[in-house]
Amino acid sequence: MRFQLAPLVAAALIALPALAQTQAPATAPAAAAPRAAAAAPRDEFFWLGEINKATAVINTDEGLLDRAMTPRITAGITQVLQAGAQPGGKRPSTVISFEPLLIEAAGQEVTLLHAGRSSQDMHATYRAAMLREDLLRLSEQLNRSTGTLLKLAERHAATIVPNYTNGVAAQPNSLGHYLLGHAAGFERDAQRLREAYARIDRSAMGTTVLNGSSWPLNRERMAAYLGFAGVVDNAYDASQISSMEHPVEVGAVVSSLALHTGHFVEDIMTQYAQSRPWMLLAEGGANTYVSSAMPQKRNPGLLNSTRRDASTALSLAMGVAIQAHNITPGMSDPKEVKPNRAMVDAGITALRNLERVFNGLVVSPERALEELNSDWTASQELADVLMRKYKLPFRVGHHFASEVVDYAKEKNIKPLDFPYAQARRIYAEAVKGTEHSATLPMSEAEFRATLDPVAIVKNRATRGGPQPAEVARMLQEARQKLAAQESWTRERRAHIDASLAKLDADFARLAGTR
Repeated sequence: MRFQLAPLVAAALIALPALAQTQAPATAPAAAAPRAAAAAPRDEFFWLGEINKATAVINTDEGLLDRAMTPRITAGITQVLQAGAQPGGKRPSTVISFEPLLIEAAGQEVTLLHAGRSSQDMHATYRAAMLREDLLRLSEQLNRSTGTLLKLAERHAATIVPNYTNGVAAQPNSLGHYLLGHAAGFERDAQRLREAYARIDRSAMGTTVLNGSSWPLNRERMAAYLGFAGVVDNAYDASQISSMEHPVEVGAVVSSLALHTGHFVEDIMTQYAQSRPWMLLAEGGANTYVSSAMPQKRNPGLLNSTRRDASTALSLAMGVAIQAHNITPGMSDPKEVKPNRAMVDAGITALRNLERVFNGLVVSPERALEELNSDWTASQELADVLMRKYKLPFRVGHHFASEVVDYAKEKNIKPLDFPYAQARRIYAEAVKGTEHSATLPMSEAEFRATLDPVAIVKNRATRGGPQPAEVARMLQEARQKLAAQESWTRERRAHIDASLAKLDADFARLAGTR
């Protein structure tokens, strides 16, 4: 029994538009240029057409196809592609349903194109071509979302906010620095995407079923016409092994993006549990909605939908891996275009909504600083300064700072109001029995400055920290990496388009239409 997708997965698949399968007009101008289908989607039908065009050109040039047959065969290909480009035209998605249209248009002789070919290598090739396109679409949305995130980080480079570990306020930080941390995760996703693309950007054409053919096919030229960087070298690997990895590897990229999206959303969601959040969504529009029963509530609808979309993407990606599990090489279970495209589309939707979240965030620096000064997130700095300037062992300084916090919480004292005299008393008790002087070496002014969250962030010295110079450096490098990713995406698209344009021109010359 085949693996059944979960209801969430099935719902995502149902939402995809069905490919048109209705009857095409009975006749079409045979000599018209084949790129009449240019406006049509680059679906399975499109790529089967490109493969047939490339086969006609290559095999004619290299003597594998009798040149006397060329006019009839090219006219048949042109007729089928033009008919498929018409409203309601047939656009079959498999070799065995595409070939009868060719035979109807050009006779049985058109099957001379099938020398050394199989649905195995042809399907593996168009699936790789379509996954390649999906990765480029995913890259474009990732670039847009990351660009918006970097603008937000730049705007809040000097905004000091609390950060949390284990759900508890832990340290003061620059909001810009925090956002750059998320941007670093998305930059690694871009790396993973490029690496996956490089492995998918290989043509299986010419490998037939699994052990090649007695026909001396020019696999490299076929790959070049279809915009691939090269060929899958091993004929068994081409459609039996690597083609099963492709959707799983794309799923890994989508999973990572979904996880990063969910992490960010959940961090914002925790603010909605506070009575006075320092970060939330601007009210109204598609960002929030009013509770049907409780007038005071503004529910974060955009956060909810973004998290849902990320979960949908993750579930679809996991489904692909499960489908590829425990089956013999070459089976079609994880390869189908529709669910794999739905997986990528769900990832794109999650990133698009995350971009809307970035644009809709409202931050209150005053409220964030108030929260920092109402808690003891700066207490570690006491131990750090005592060790760095006064050579007090960290654990002794940590014990002192911990006792200060315990006393403050017992007496409900905030950091800025803590009595210096009590700090001196607690310090003397903390170092009792050690070789260190019982006098707190910090002056009152230094003690209070050490507890200042703004000063803590400003005085950080670690590479990669939130101090202004480091935030500026990381912003610049993040922009450079984003620009490189944008350039990479454009270049890959341009390469595919140029390759297909060359195929168009060469096929038109072969067909005598240019």
